[in-house]
Amino acid sequence: MASVPDVDDTAGDLWLPVRKARAHELVIEVIEDRILSGALKVGDALPPERELAASLEVSRAGVREAVRVLESQGVLRSQPGAGAAAGTFVAALPREALTRFLRLHVALSNFTIQDVTEARIVLERASAVSAARGLDGAARAEIEAALAAGEAAIGVRGAFNEADTRFHLAIADASGSSLSAALTGAIREAVRVPLLHAIERNADWRDQSALLQSEHRAIAEAVFAGDVDRAAELTEAHIRRATSVLFED
Repeated sequence: MASVPDVDDTAGDLWLPVRKARAHELVIEVIEDRILSGALKVGDALPPERELAASLEVSRAGVREAVRVLESQGVLRSQPGAGAAAGTFVAALPREALTRFLRLHVALSNFTIQDVTEARIVLERASAVSAARGLDGAARAEIEAALAAGEAAIGVRGAFNEADTRFHLAIADASGSSLSAALTGAIREAVRVPLLHAIERNADWRDQSALLQSEHRAIAEAVFAGDVDRAAELTEAHIRRATSVLFED
């Protein structure tokens, strides 16, 4: 594949020609390179389609397809019409788009349950620590709501799985890190189906769901108390035990 031209700080050198092979992929590569280098920021407009195609020496169809792909990923947004408000702009990637993108890659990469477990432990230990260090009223209310949903769903496989996900995401959100929350959400979504299948295979589900719920309560209490070390330790122990029980050979 052709290499992307070096970025220059001057605006006139932002859009240099690329070789015409798989044009839309090369255009995507150029746009991504400009974003990563800081030459393009959220809210910046791309040149008009005709101008961009001429600058990069590719077809307008190649530019159009590149824009379509990046719009589907939430990287760009197009505003129809005329005037300054119209055109194609760099977008602030919504958390939902990032989570959707990540969960597909996690699911398609065929990571083992052990890989997923270790990643969850790193992320969720850090989230529990951050949440325990500083918890606002809204975050506490969501954790409590997730706990209540879990209590109501004990023994009910699908509903408890949803409540379990809600609890772990509430802790991640309470950390104050949008990226940690997005990554946690992506991993949970990626393993949603195998997790539900594991739950459905578990013959002792009422007792197991009650035990999982008691572990959730203990984690929440440590977070509410500001006990950083205990919140981290309970989180890791909970994830390891649940994995060993649900995905045992």
